[in-house]
Amino acid sequence: MAKLTVIIPYYQKEAGILRRALGSVFAQTFTDFNVIIVDDQSPYPISDELAPLSPEQRTRIKVISQPNAGPGGARNTGLDHVPADTEFVAFLDSDDLWTADHLKNAYESMSQFGADCYWASITGGDAFYYHFGIAHLEKTERVVRLAESPLVVELPELSSVMLKNWSFLHLSCMVIGPSLFRTIRFEAELRLAAEDVLFFCDCVLGAKRVILCDAAGAERGEGINIFHSIDSDSPQFLRQQFNTWVALDTIEGRFSRRPAEIASIRGYKQTARRQALWSQARLLKRRKLPQFDLLARWFWRDPRILQSAMALAVGKLSR
Repeated sequence: MAKLTVIIPYYQKEAGILRRALGSVFAQTFTDFNVIIVDDQSPYPISDELAPLSPEQRTRIKVISQPNAGPGGARNTGLDHVPADTEFVAFLDSDDLWTADHLKNAYESMSQFGADCYWASITGGDAFYYHFGIAHLEKTERVVRLAESPLVVELPELSSVMLKNWSFLHLSCMVIGPSLFRTIRFEAELRLAAEDVLFFCDCVLGAKRVILCDAAGAERGEGINIFHSIDSDSPQFLRQQFNTWVALDTIEGRFSRRPAEIASIRGYKQTARRQALWSQARLLKRRKLPQFDLLARWFWRDPRILQSAMALAVGKLSR
């Protein structure tokens, strides 16, 4: 069996996206892998995406079809079907591309340093300006260098650093070992929100060693994946912000005895509240009814959102 399993959730509305991602998988310099693709009831059929592959490539792919469960649910299905003797699991979003040495760098670094959690840097277009590389962390954080070419480091205070700004982490650059992929799962009901950040936190807290590689592991897709297509005027935006708040509230519970981390999390929670309320204010401005049912659910979970609403109203009146 293969040493490494690749998990790709598939839900696309355009032709050629998965085909492009698979091209980057089969172009890897490390070749001892198999692939699990979870077809999450994609609007665009997967058969057309796999048709151009060679017979040898097709034999290395297992396709699992399921009713739509969102990206976290699709990845969980993939994790549930990882072969027992797999050493590592790598994630790839179907609209992203891997660089040629991504799996090689991950496998060699994790094996050498006894790590069970790994991230590489990610690159992207202007739309993803907020991402930054691993080497950038040396400017502001305490970093321990483990190797120079490629640069591999670890951060003694990684959990605190990632909660201040997790823009150096991305699922398509993440590889995990058995202690994590056998036990940790995504909160699938938090679709369209921060289920990936919650997964990151659980892996960091559960890992025996986390290492980071500055070499680019992937190129971020240009928003083709419809998981990321929700804007602030979409009816789904309030749901996205609520799920984000729920994920952050769950993360806060993970760090209940770490004041610095809690302060960062509460700042993000307040941002989710403000963005949600501004979206509802825009509805009122357009003479449309707010989404009262979901707002009521939010208030039931988080009475502080009423304080945020009052502060927003006072701010508007004062202007």
